[in-house]
Amino acid sequence: MDMMKMMKQVAEMKKIQKQLAGKKVEFSSAGGQVTVKMSCDMNPQSVTISPELIQSGNIKKIESAILDAFKGVLHAAQSEGAKDMKSLTAGMGLPF
Repeated sequence: MDMMKMMKQVAEMKKIQKQLAGKKVEFSSAGGQVTVKMSCDMNPQSVTISPELIQSGNIKKIESAILDAFKGVLHAAQSEGAKDMKSLTAGMGLPF
């Protein structure tokens, strides 16, 4: 691979990373009682928990709902990132 092509790919990768930072995904669990929002560069943005779930006092249910929402939003962010990176990394043998 020549140096100019590699430099162009690095510049393109930085551009994609910036786009991913601006792209947001969200995932809800427990019937919408917990929602987590995250940017596609894997930075959590917010967590919303319904007052009803908190008032239930069921700590195990709350913990499970938060964990499920984080797992779901992380998967969504990774999927979006992989889609954006796929065109750049095609033929490079990278796992995106």
